[in-house]
Amino acid sequence: MEQPLDTLNAFRPRTGTPDQWNAAFIRVEDYLRAHRVHNRLQQITIIEKVIARAAARHAQNPTLDPTTLAAEEIDRMMDEWFGELLGDKNLPHERIAVEGRVALLLTEGVERWPYAFLDEKQVPPEFAEEMRRRSIQAGPDMTVTSMVPRPIELGALTEVAGQTFEQIEKWPILRVILLWALFISALGLVFYATR
Repeated sequence: MEQPLDTLNAFRPRTGTPDQWNAAFIRVEDYLRAHRVHNRLQQITIIEKVIARAAARHAQNPTLDPTTLAAEEIDRMMDEWFGELLGDKNLPHERIAVEGRVALLLTEGVERWPYAFLDEKQVPPEFAEEMRRRSIQAGPDMTVTSMVPRPIELGALTEVAGQTFEQIEKWPILRVILLWALFISALGLVFYATR
């Protein structure tokens, strides 16, 4: 029973202040809670891995912020894990992050397999299968085609109507007479319909 606690207590970042690492811890903990990882033991296991990876990078460059490093590391871990699980490691971060999170949400993976999240060695096969089944399947790539505009053929009737309107446009008095005739016809129809 003492061995696991010794393992947990053995980790100490060599660079950075305790306040910086405490802030990084809290940020990663909140991030895990946002992904529905509420199991405290699972959270501690993941946070320890994340903080260890962030501390190794911080030791190389102590000017970097531990919280930022921890956030980058958990994103990187999730990308690697989703890539391995979904069978496509070469997707860009934005795509694998979305695909993995959507599949995780649809499978309710964190609730149904609470210890599988970010586990690199003991992922239940049914969980992996469910994740692959629920992942977003991209459709075929979009192809660019060109459409050449063609004139619309409306037949002889439209040509006659077009020529008539052109003639009417040339004689304004005829146009006024036709408009009045149309107006009087409409009034006559209304009168006839309401009798």
